[in-house]
Amino acid sequence: MAVKYIIFVIDTATNSGNPGEMKAIDAFNDELQANGHWVFAAGISAPSKAKLFDYTADSQLSSDGSLFTGEHFYSGFWIIEAESSALAEDLAAKGSHACNRRVELRPFL
Repeated sequence: MAVKYIIFVIDTATNSGNPGEMKAIDAFNDELQANGHWVFAAGISAPSKAKLFDYTADSQLSSDGSLFTGEHFYSGFWIIEAESSALAEDLAAKGSHACNRRVELRPFL
């Protein structure tokens, strides 16, 4: 049974891929689709564009910016399906190579 995973792209800027990286990302996306691993992928805006909401219990707070601060942040992601964690790890490594960025892999619950 296939399990869904998310691969987060870790970067210091948004939309920072150079033409060679974008070509490699497109090829990786094509490979994911051709092999039935593709679910969805997207780039996401910078943390400065985020809005944080806390409506837990009696809170009704919102603030501009991300919960996470620092130089590195998630700039995009792939959602994939894989038959094993080993295959998901291999795909994450290929994604990291394609975009020339570190990535973080997490399985869906």
